[in-house]
Amino acid sequence: MRTKTSHSRRPSSGPGHSAKNAKHPRPKGSRRERYFNFLAKKLGPVTVRGWLEIFAVVLGVLIAYSILFVRRDAIQYRPDHTFNVRSPEFFSSAHGATDPVPIGGNKITLLHNGDGTFPVLLKAIRGAQKTVNFEAFLFHSGAVGTEFIRAFCERAQAGVQVRILLDGIGSGSALDGGDVSTMKKAGCKFEYYHPVRAVRVDRINRRSHRRVLVVDGKVAFTGGIGFADDWLGNADSPDHWRDIHIQVQGPIVAKFQSAFQQHWLNETQELLTGADHFPELKSIGNLRAQVTSSDEFSVAAVPLIQAVAIAAAEKTIYITNPYCTPTEDQVDLLTAAVQRGVDVRLLLPGPHNDQPMTKAAGRTGYGKLLKGGVKIFEYTPTMIHSKTMVVDGMFSLLGTSNLDARSAQINNEIDLSVYDESFGAEMDRVFLKDLELSKPYTEGQFKKRGLWERFSEWATLPFRSQL
Repeated sequence: MRTKTSHSRRPSSGPGHSAKNAKHPRPKGSRRERYFNFLAKKLGPVTVRGWLEIFAVVLGVLIAYSILFVRRDAIQYRPDHTFNVRSPEFFSSAHGATDPVPIGGNKITLLHNGDGTFPVLLKAIRGAQKTVNFEAFLFHSGAVGTEFIRAFCERAQAGVQVRILLDGIGSGSALDGGDVSTMKKAGCKFEYYHPVRAVRVDRINRRSHRRVLVVDGKVAFTGGIGFADDWLGNADSPDHWRDIHIQVQGPIVAKFQSAFQQHWLNETQELLTGADHFPELKSIGNLRAQVTSSDEFSVAAVPLIQAVAIAAAEKTIYITNPYCTPTEDQVDLLTAAVQRGVDVRLLLPGPHNDQPMTKAAGRTGYGKLLKGGVKIFEYTPTMIHSKTMVVDGMFSLLGTSNLDARSAQINNEIDLSVYDESFGAEMDRVFLKDLELSKPYTEGQFKKRGLWERFSEWATLPFRSQL
């Protein structure tokens, strides 16, 4: 009879059960748990101060990303000279990325400087019967701001619907809280566009640079003028800036109302409808025009319009702009225009300039422009803030956009294209009159610029897209 005996179990020699593994059994838990346990042993317990530091770093990275990388697509485009400004295909080609059909039946009036603009806008507001919709980048407390606040409040108290939308950075710090309270108490609806107090840090750098005033849905205004004391007077002293605004009447007014509604709806979820905002608009003039509104995450349309217009030019290109940092494509297009016989002139700020870093960043392109035959002039009496372009005395582009990367890729802008020879002739006269108060900036001056100017140009290169 066989006796049953007990045997001790030997370790298996199969995979995963070696003697080495027997001495060091596999740790329990998932790979992620083991990783965090390892970090905890290495770093030790995280204190409250440690968590605050981690949060600060993450927030800083997020803000830096939002500022430097969140922008519209800017298509590099260098069209050939295959048609001119008067060709039937020109206007639709230039506006193909927005609205290619010009709207006829409009009357457009140029307004110059504070003395020629503020009284016209205030008269329109005080005459409002139903609605006043106002959007601005710069609205500051002061003499100018007080006049407009009084007009807004008087109309609101009279039963007119008054809506005011100001940029959270452009106006937020320079508009007193008491002025905001005054408007709200009077019945004005008031909001900030992308307010800085919001938790959406990705919006911090995406500003509304627009200036839009629409009264009763029948008359609209836009242009470069800000609602601050810098724009007082008639460009008659260094403290009173030179600028251009426009009054618009006719069917095109509905486009400005729509542009205001885009931002108002975004901030308030209130949709503006009905005859108070969108009345029937009959022809009141003979000008053909189109509005281009640049919005977040869209393709940058204004540089495409500019590119087609420059490529189509055969006689003259007159550009006035306060913040000019042209891209390589724009420099090449302008110099190519000179080579085919076009008179290309840029009118820029001179000794009076509120953004010297932007001027330094733009000066990097002066050398190639001047060498290529582009004529550069600097306005001497005061800061020039006009944002205009007129090509061959036929096509005009004016509004809020600067000739820089910020307007093209980041800011929300609004610009008006006018396709008319009589209006273009008036724009030419305005440009040439401003040119009389300017001095040429030559290639010799560029070559002789000092060490500080050269250093400032180099130092601004990493921030070019933000200037």
